[in-house]
Amino acid sequence: MRVATDVGGTFTDLVYYDEGSGTFGSAKSDTTPEDYARGVMNTLERARIEAGSVDFFAHGTTVVINALTERKGARVGLITTRGFRDVLEIARGNRPDLFNFYFSKPKPFVERHLRRELPERVNYKGEVLTPLDLSELDAILSHFREEDVGSIAVCFLHAYANPEHELRTVAAIHEAWPEVSVLASHQITREWREYERTSTAVLSAFVHPIAGRYLDSLNHQLEDGGFKGRFYVMQSNGGIATRRAAKDNPISLVESGPVSGILGAVALGELIGEQNVIALDIGGTTAKCALVEQGRPRVTTDYKIEWTRTNPGYPIKTPVIDVVEIGNGGGSIAWIDEGGSLHVGPQSAGADPGPAAYGRGGTEPTTTDANLLTGRIDPDYFLGGEIVPNLDNVRAAFDSLAERLDVNVEEAARGVIRIANANMVNALKLVSLNRGYDPRDFTLVAFGGGGAMHAAALAVELGIPKVIIPPNPAVFSAWGMLLTDLRRDYIMTNLVRLDRSQPKELTGQFRALEKSALADFRDDGLDEALVSVQRQADLRYLGQEHTVKVDAPAGDFDDAAVQELIRRFHEAHEREYTFRLESPVELVNFHLVAYGAVSKPEIAKLDRSGASVAAAVKGEREVDFDVAGIHRATTYERARLEPGMELIGPAVIEEPATTIVVFPNQQVRVDDYGNLHIRTLQEDG
Repeated sequence: MRVATDVGGTFTDLVYYDEGSGTFGSAKSDTTPEDYARGVMNTLERARIEAGSVDFFAHGTTVVINALTERKGARVGLITTRGFRDVLEIARGNRPDLFNFYFSKPKPFVERHLRRELPERVNYKGEVLTPLDLSELDAILSHFREEDVGSIAVCFLHAYANPEHELRTVAAIHEAWPEVSVLASHQITREWREYERTSTAVLSAFVHPIAGRYLDSLNHQLEDGGFKGRFYVMQSNGGIATRRAAKDNPISLVESGPVSGILGAVALGELIGEQNVIALDIGGTTAKCALVEQGRPRVTTDYKIEWTRTNPGYPIKTPVIDVVEIGNGGGSIAWIDEGGSLHVGPQSAGADPGPAAYGRGGTEPTTTDANLLTGRIDPDYFLGGEIVPNLDNVRAAFDSLAERLDVNVEEAARGVIRIANANMVNALKLVSLNRGYDPRDFTLVAFGGGGAMHAAALAVELGIPKVIIPPNPAVFSAWGMLLTDLRRDYIMTNLVRLDRSQPKELTGQFRALEKSALADFRDDGLDEALVSVQRQADLRYLGQEHTVKVDAPAGDFDDAAVQELIRRFHEAHEREYTFRLESPVELVNFHLVAYGAVSKPEIAKLDRSGASVAAAVKGEREVDFDVAGIHRATTYERARLEPGMELIGPAVIEEPATTIVVFPNQQVRVDDYGNLHIRTLQEDG
């Protein structure tokens, strides 16, 4: 039995694959913020799976990002190079919005009296300028004990080039204070930029104890049920890691939950021959999207948490799939600002109390409630019939909204959906048009509990030619984890002018990273034959500040390989920034992506009984399709749709955990694997 679980803001999802029967199954349960592990165990109970029967367990969690945003981590002490204790306070001079007078610098995660210094200095080449002096360390640790510090971050200047001083300091701390959690910056990132490195080390130390306790607690609960299999954790870079590796580098889990759905879209695209896709995940709390070109999502280390128009946020130098996330999900609350304008999100009703329809005390109008009022969700089949929606409560929630907007309840509900869609369109533009990609060249893969409800309208707005809704889209992110390999990223800053470099120098750097990757996977117990690597490089024109990531040639470098690397950079730079220069090209970061292959379930084609699409019809009801008007729409049971079946909108296709809205003049085709392909038909004339 292979199991994957994904903890979301509203629901915890589980997908399993029974290798004996070759079948997939799923379960959902409310997320339990007071103890996330309990929600995971609840999904196992709902799926009637004994932990002892599980051989492969993959887990995506929000525990790290929640600890950061809710400030529920350990009290951190920072040890840094003498003269650099205020790097966190100084931060960067750039502002998200130059003319926003409400801008404020973020408050450091470490108070100044807990930011301490040691005499030492290494230059950017890794050469020691001032030897490390540990004579003051005992006094620093005594102060940390008095202040109840639970985790220590060590970040010295230019440690990315030479980590010797950090290694000696960490060893001394372990010897003097074995119980305390300690992380050094070079363990997390070997990339330059002092403020970003310090921020990353501090934030990782902040979540290190809580992430370790959580993963150990979940493992113990699984073992109490008889679990003896392999435990993997989803990372932000798009791969899974062993539980030990995840505990050693917890900040790599900062976007653990959202990225698994992106990897599911990659796997689905490979299965059906769609290499260029935009993945859209709409859950109960947020909507997330990412662009996948030629079967590969974009990975960045320029990641920030809590970035807003008035706050530059906190940078984290860890590889993260480039995901745009907005506070727009099924539970997002509609509200009116002081100027009388309607907004949706980012506040969410969550799972408890949830939307007004749940009848659990929620009184604010949400996107889910709006979809009920417009007929897109069948009140008699709400969450597969598990909940009888409180429609009186829904109307009461929208009455005050409609009154303030001077419209009726139905128009207010339509307005909420329009605003939610507009927010999602903007997010989709951020990962496509803003990066130099035309959305008309991509296919939209929509999933999550709300993805299928909004996807068809979003595709029309952006001119996307096709939408794909996978089977059981509400748990698609968990499904993606079952098809993901182990992954580690090795990034090393070393500035090299390509017009002056020797090819063997480039080869040597990549070979050194490959050697490290093989050693780490050996420690995980993985056979070297299962390890593959992919080279990348961060390049820029001489004199520029920032870089563009491109694929680097495999094998030993020669002059031709160097020229090919330069050519790829010119193309990538022109696509993203619309111009290229004749200036020399500089390599800033060597980046090696190492994959460890794990066995994956086989996806079988579905059988065909020869039934007609009429066999899937449930009935008809009036549905509001916004600008397309109110129509009498045919409703279908998705479980009865078979490969080869086709239908034309207006229609609503229902399954227990989600609803697929098909607009007038749109066609749906079912492929061999049960995916729904939605296209807008060409207008006559």
